[in-house]
Amino acid sequence: MNLLSAPYPRLVADIGGTNARFAIIAAPGAAPTQLRSLRCAEHAGPEAAVRAWLEDTGAQLPDFAAFGIATPIECDAVVMTNHPWRFSIGALRAALGLRRLTVVNDFTALALSLPALGDGDLLSVGGGEPRAGAARALIGAGTGLGVSGLLPTPDGWVPLQGEGGHVTLPACNAREAAVVAWLGARHDHVSAERVLSGPGLVALHEALRALDGAPSVERTPAEITDHALAGGCPHCVEALELFCALLGTVAGDLALTLGARGGLYIGGGIVPRLGDFFSRSGFRERFLAKGRFRPWLERVPTWVILAPHAALIGASAALDRAIEVGFTSLAEPEAL
Repeated sequence: MNLLSAPYPRLVADIGGTNARFAIIAAPGAAPTQLRSLRCAEHAGPEAAVRAWLEDTGAQLPDFAAFGIATPIECDAVVMTNHPWRFSIGALRAALGLRRLTVVNDFTALALSLPALGDGDLLSVGGGEPRAGAARALIGAGTGLGVSGLLPTPDGWVPLQGEGGHVTLPACNAREAAVVAWLGARHDHVSAERVLSGPGLVALHEALRALDGAPSVERTPAEITDHALAGGCPHCVEALELFCALLGTVAGDLALTLGARGGLYIGGGIVPRLGDFFSRSGFRERFLAKGRFRPWLERVPTWVILAPHAALIGASAALDRAIEVGFTSLAEPEAL
């Protein structure tokens, strides 16, 4: 067996700071089955979550698995950025009796799904036409801010394995500068993730109310979004509009950095739920607002990923890489 490929069926997972989704992919190109979403906070770790998934579905555990998880993956030890789970990939593989377990960053997994996405999986926001064989960029907000992309090589696409969500947040006008200053007085670093995430949306709402001298009101990200989409609370509307605009600024920086003439893709759990609000927002204008390079960016298409299982498909693709990504634990030969 080639250690950088694996037979089917496969157990795949998409593990974020809030939810963990598990499924089976039975064959190449097959849609995930036995799909369940579990709350991370309700389980002690990934082993407990997998066993809960097995009990719920009655599925038979495959020998091969690939997990995308919202944290940097550099070695056997995994420490999640936005959740308390800590575990050893090798120990988890052994505990589950797997022959192989590959773990990659969740946005590396999502990036690996991009070549498989069709027109029906994407919502176009703005103009532009993708250039074949050019780099593709990926960004998305959920519990945190994920950033990745695909770079072309003679042997196929190579996914990025970085933490671009933690770049320093730029401000493009006085209101944004005031928000960044307000956040900077409370945090040692105002990263893009500090506002472009679920908790970040709460932080934006809190900052805007404080700057306007309005009393503090506790609202969840979902409540802020609902109020904004309904056109109710003015600060909720402004928070969501500012969220979209700042996402455009950061996404434009990413596209320029990667030379992403193949397009920019937007994933994560927040933007796909915004519908027409996002299409009408300042995202695309701010994406383009890079001075002399506006004409260059006008040729770069931007899409929202609508495919609900893309990250799971991408996790499976990590088992087929000519260049290994993430970290892989294999059973000893005598155990195979």
